Amino acid sequence: MIVYKSGDWWRALWYFHKSPVISQLLKRLIIVGLYNSVVAVWVLEFHQPLVNISREYFSFLGILLSLLLVFRTNTAYDRYYEGRRLWGQLVSHCRGVAMELNAVLPSNAVASRRYFAALISNFPIALKGALRGGVQFEQLEATPDIVERLRRAESVTATLVAVLQESIEQLRQVEIICDIHLLTLKPQLLGMMEVNGSCERIRSTPIPFSYSFFIKAFITIFIVVMPFVLLGTMRYYMIPVTMFGAYALLGLEMIGEEIENPFGLDSNDLPITQLANKIRVSVHDLLRVELTAEKRALASVPYSVIH
Repeated sequence: MIVYKSGDWWRALWYFHKSPVISQLLKRLIIVGLYNSVVAVWVLEFHQPLVNISREYFSFLGILLSLLLVFRTNTAYDRYYEGRRLWGQLVSHCRGVAMELNAVLPSNAVASRRYFAALISNFPIALKGALRGGVQFEQLEATPDIVERLRRAESVTATLVAVLQESIEQLRQVEIICDIHLLTLKPQLLGMMEVNGSCERIRSTPIPFSYSFFIKAFITIFIVVMPFVLLGTMRYYMIPVTMFGAYALLGLEMIGEEIENPFGLDSNDLPITQLANKIRVSVHDLLRVELTAEKRALASVPYSVIH
């Protein structure tokens, strides 16, 4: 994700050219410009007959295309916003479990506090890995007694919640916590699993291929037809005008395509690595467990591109 200050225009423009989406968009605009140049030279210099396309019909196509792009952009942003909302819920759930355990665990139970801090912190880190193709076990907090179980598990996140619930049940059996505490802890644990399932749903359910293909084909046809409509009145000025139109159309489609999966590594995706590290810092603070300065620094990243 590109973290920026909304009022800092110049610095935002400085990072503008670094986005992979912009680089890819500029390459496509060059192709559009070359195509427009060939059409202009072929018609104006060699006096080839111009395909006559009604401006009214072209305007009608533009209205249809704008409606499609609005729907496409809104659908993609809804997925992006839902992903951010889910990770906001995860922050609350993890902090809620940590706050409850901090209240019931003895202050001198250092080993237990460190163990629960590791378990809770590992969940968002494991979820981040699961959403990006694989959990990196070396990033997890040390939990030697369950590491092999996690490596063999089909779902590392579900296994972590299961271990967390088993450990809480052990506290109840030795009467460190009572049944009333379980009533407050259980919704938080279920909430963590709901976030996990919802994030997996977003990642594994992309925009239907037929819809994505149709809008790409519509944009392509619109850009191909545009020079023939404008060439008669604008002549060579048609080239920059059509390139600017293609910039808007292609840019909106590419941005929508990028943010429809908000958990990836694109520039505009959610900074779930930073969010996972922030949760780790919060959990350790709430349970009063020491965390190294290096790990704390991962939660505070300067103005830049964050993955």
